[in-house]
Amino acid sequence: MSSVVDVAGGKSLAMIGLGSNLDFPLEQIRRAVGEIGGLPECRVCSVSSMYESAPIGGVEQPVFINAVAQIETSLSPQALMANLLDIERAHHRVRIARNGPRTLDLDILVFGDQCIDEPSLVIPHAALHQRAFVLLPLIELDPELYIPGRGLAREFLS
Repeated sequence: MSSVVDVAGGKSLAMIGLGSNLDFPLEQIRRAVGEIGGLPECRVCSVSSMYESAPIGGVEQPVFINAVAQIETSLSPQALMANLLDIERAHHRVRIARNGPRTLDLDILVFGDQCIDEPSLVIPHAALHQRAFVLLPLIELDPELYIPGRGLAREFLS
């Protein structure tokens, strides 16, 4: 059983979910991956294929493009999330409606073996085990990925 665990030198492996359905989604995701890799104390290790998914939540909008990036970082989960939100803002992310269209959505899906439940940060991501558009790219990167507190990612695909 594989797990996204702490690596040598005080660094952790994290899985970042990327999604977009506005303003050239493929390009939004490609740019965001480069920007994540350019963050201090972060290195992109691998990136999944791009997956197309239907929007959820009943808001009429274009289909989404989703991917997952595995990164190595010595940032705290909170500092990483703050940086991801800065990247979203740089991509002109506007939060109008829950599950609405967006230029870029970045989520920390898994961060090492940590479980965090704070008002502004929940890790593992609260709904990742219910969303095929997140599970498929996660499993592509690590078929034996263990989601802390939940179990093997592949077990949730059914």
